[in-house]
Amino acid sequence: MSFLGRARRLRFGRGRLVAAALLLGTGTSRADAPSVSAVLSVRLVDLRNEKGQIGCGLWASEKGFPKDRSVAIQTKWCPIVNKESLCQFDPIPKGTYAAACFHDENGNSVLDTGLFGIPTEGVVASNRAKGFMGPPRFQDAKFWFPGTATELRLKMGY
Repeated sequence: MSFLGRARRLRFGRGRLVAAALLLGTGTSRADAPSVSAVLSVRLVDLRNEKGQIGCGLWASEKGFPKDRSVAIQTKWCPIVNKESLCQFDPIPKGTYAAACFHDENGNSVLDTGLFGIPTEGVVASNRAKGFMGPPRFQDAKFWFPGTATELRLKMGY
């Protein structure tokens, strides 16, 4: 094969390679793709009465869980109907979260406690996590949210 023939073959081969690289480069990567988000709902059942309201918080890390609502990524106040309440959080991306809710029976927007800080109003956390001599831990309450509409059903504890 002559030098000119070899050069034409290389040029044609490189052209294919460049065209393929350009086509592949125009696609979107997973990092460029928009994050999928959806609504997370928390249905609270077996409330002992219809007084007051339900306060729900959603945390993406253990920081402040479940006591410090100021570091929760979302908080909601939800009405009570037929001894149930449905709290719907704004759309969130898939990931690991924990939820904590309480029944604010007297409507003062505070979780009331008695002697030794024991709640006098109903409380519940995702995964039905319970604390020992204190509130539940994020590690026990955390769950995977798949990025699709999901409803957690939690029974309020008093």
